[in-house]
Amino acid sequence: MSERSRTYSWADPAPLSEATRTLDGLTLLTRIKDGDLPAPSIAATMGFRLAEVSQGRAVFEGDWQAFLTNPAGTLHGGWYGTILDSAMGCAVHSTLPAGTGYTTLEYKVHITRGAGPDTGVLRAEGQVVHSGRRTATAEAKLVDGTGKVFAHATTTCLIL
Repeated sequence: MSERSRTYSWADPAPLSEATRTLDGLTLLTRIKDGDLPAPSIAATMGFRLAEVSQGRAVFEGDWQAFLTNPAGTLHGGWYGTILDSAMGCAVHSTLPAGTGYTTLEYKVHITRGAGPDTGVLRAEGQVVHSGRRTATAEAKLVDGTGKVFAHATTTCLIL
């Protein structure tokens, strides 16, 4: 059995935490995408990044990496859930004013196919479906470069 190791770094979360209190959601996420603010540490942990953001929409990108696999050698279902939750949550966050937060109340993921080392980059494309005063809902698809769906999800978020 050959052992591998992984080392990675992430930024101090304090500046990002402070920015969430003073910037509206779209500005905050745009600054993260552009590298003006550090990405949340979960992105480094799970190997994905915020690639696009606009009002009510967020797209994350990531791909198969050996440290993210299940026993069958495909991406672990938890990775699918995490990247989809991030896309849906950030889609909701992009609609919020400064000082307003959200939390995921529930989400459901449907995995339709496994991703392996030859899959390439996957895009989690999240879109707000409903944005109310106390709750918001969103949906997302995880697709490859040809548009083939690997998973899809829905969420309900509580506006804080």
